Amino acid sequence: MQSLIAAIAMVASSLPGAPAPQAPARVAPPDGWVASWGVAVTQAGPSGPSATGVRNTTIRQVAHLSLGGGAIRLRLSNRFGKQPLVVGASSIAPRKGGAGTPNLELLKSVPVTYGGRAAVTIPVGAESLSDPIDLPVGNDSDVVISTYFPGPTGPLTQHPAGYASAFSAAGNQTRAGGAPYRKIPGMARFVVSGVDVKTRAEGSIVLFGDSITDGASSPVDQNLRYPDQLADRLTKRQYAVVNAGIGGNRLLANGGVSGEAAIARFERDVVRRSGVRAVVILEGINDIRAGKGTISGAQLINAHRQLIARARAAGLRVYGATLTPYWAADHYTVGGEVARQALNQWIRTAGEYDGYVEFEHAVRDPYQPLRLAPGYDGGDHLHPNAKGFAAMVRAVDLDQLTS
Repeated sequence: MQSLIAAIAMVASSLPGAPAPQAPARVAPPDGWVASWGVAVTQAGPSGPSATGVRNTTIRQVAHLSLGGGAIRLRLSNRFGKQPLVVGASSIAPRKGGAGTPNLELLKSVPVTYGGRAAVTIPVGAESLSDPIDLPVGNDSDVVISTYFPGPTGPLTQHPAGYASAFSAAGNQTRAGGAPYRKIPGMARFVVSGVDVKTRAEGSIVLFGDSITDGASSPVDQNLRYPDQLADRLTKRQYAVVNAGIGGNRLLANGGVSGEAAIARFERDVVRRSGVRAVVILEGINDIRAGKGTISGAQLINAHRQLIARARAAGLRVYGATLTPYWAADHYTVGGEVARQALNQWIRTAGEYDGYVEFEHAVRDPYQPLRLAPGYDGGDHLHPNAKGFAAMVRAVDLDQLTS
């Protein structure tokens, strides 16, 4: 393995660097609204409510807010719907009881309106932003969002793996307690794509990536993904965190339920978030694995440069994250390893990002550095476990990220 490491390092070090660009100006959150929670949406899956749609059904979901505020508003998405989506009624309330249940604080449940009306029709490819809701919420708190669909809706825009439970009930149960609800198999999110809070906080940081950002290997309903754990640290500095990861996502290719290519979805999932100040990009490992040794470091670097340019054009600070090890994972190749090391070396040394986060070193095995440390391996040699996510968070320089 040592000879392989040396050969890979030689290839990676041959890539030229570039002078560091001037940092963009600081951007103030518009009107005090900051994205406190969100998901990156995809087309419907092959089965379940996203595929079949629903009729005369209320779907209840829990959003774990990173940052609190004096008021709240919802974002609903019909980005991948096949027909206009009618939402008949919505409500929001603080969660009650243990994790993984549909229970809420019934006396604090508040109806949601859109342009002053309870119902809203969302055109195909569009989203809808609710009116401000008078519901103060705290940092690191849960809100329960209930959305009634008269239907039939057709396929629903979703996030395939939210690592949280969702529930459904027949009829309009937006103002009901938990009794009518039953758990929906899987851990997808449906239609609700974001929650903003009204706050005087600094702003929001978007974590943009693939399944490692999304939280693969994380226990359901425990909020132990790396974005969740980073949010616990950043709230003390008055920054919110939004998880914009999608399992299987790639820089350069669309992937169905793995989402549009990163360079295609960046504006929607990062730039359009309320009050966003900065983005951390962890993307490329799925391009490497899918390429099976054919993709080059230069191709990955060019894609990252496009993302940097788009972030800068929006006035955002942008940080690169080194790709974590994947030796012994499915689709591992020496050529893919060369590309991974080349991209990581460029992220560290080229100076094109405003800074970088050293995730590779945080979770690699110190004795066999091409693989994940056994204590951090989620089991497939690709995804870190909850302890690995904690190690990634410890590698983040909070001063750099919030400067």
